[in-house]
This record gives sequence, structure tokens and C-alpha cells, in this order.
Amino acid sequence: MPSPLTEAMIVNGVVLATVLATDLGSARKITRMRLLRPVIAAAVIVPLFVSRPVTHGNGLIVEIAGVIAGLLGGLAAVALMGVYRSPQTGQPASSAGAPYAILWIVIIGARAAFSYGAAHWFKASLASWCITNQVTTAAITDGLIFMALAMVLIRTAGLGIRASRLPAPALAAQPA
Repeated sequence: MPSPLTEAMIVNGVVLATVLATDLGSARKITRMRLLRPVIAAAVIVPLFVSRPVTHGNGLIVEIAGVIAGLLGGLAAVALMGVYRSPQTGQPASSAGAPYAILWIVIIGARAAFSYGAAHWFKASLASWCITNQVTTAAITDGLIFMALAMVLIRTAGLGIRASRLPAPALAAQPA
């Protein structure tokens, strides 16, 4: 079984690589598979890395905080993406540039730094905090994983909603 740090770094790397490879650029097609891929990834990640989420107490609060942070990050990501109907194909497309990439890099970098710091820089302080507040390290790991998943899923849902609200493509002029 990998350590919680290894698990967190795997999730961070997969999320960052997938999102940037999928979204960066000026004319990224919004297809059914592009919208389903993150949902499939979440369905695979959760059972692999979250064995038993905390269902009560302060551990649950930490997990919920992770979800809320992911929701806010996902909304920020959606706001940094352009969604439009491609003039060439008439199909929904998106664009995302440097601000979008920076958002993901900063958030995932901060999450990775926290995970590394929890194992190396402030291990004793965090252990003391966990004991005082009755929070397990598994709850913290789950909170970070839930944050990553919520951010990706909200970004995906926002992309799908914005694409579905685009006006219908203009009909081509019919020859007489």
C-alpha cells in the first residue's frame, strides 16, 4: 500500500497532467468523451485512494472543507475558460491560456507542498493538531483527494453547462 504522501502526489500529478493536456489551447473540442473522462477518472481514483471516508466529527469537517475548496477552485477554473461555438465546425469548443494553467499549477502545487510538508517540514505540529482536534491523517488525505476531484468535476460540469447553453449554430445559406 503506498504512503499517504505517495497517494497525494499521484493524484496531484494525474490531475495536473490531465487537465492541462485536455484544456490548454485555443480550440479544444467539447465532446461527450471530454466531459466523461474526468468522471471515469474520479470513479477509478476514489476506490483506489479513499478506503473509508470519515463520516463524523472533525475529520468529516476536514473532508467537507476539501470539497468546498475544490468547488471554489473548479468555479474559478470555469471562469478562466472561454466556451464558444467553433466557426469552422459549429460544434462547442473551449479556450484556456496562461491564467488557467497558472491557477491549476498554483493550487496543485500548494496541495503538493502541503502534502510534502506534512510528511517532512511540519510533521510534529500537524500530528499535535490532529491529536488535539481528533482528526486522522486519512481524513486529511481524503480531504485533499476530495478537493482535487471536486475541482475537476466542477470544471467539467461547468464546461458542459456552458457548452449546452451556446446558441444554436447559424444555418448555412441555402442556394436558390
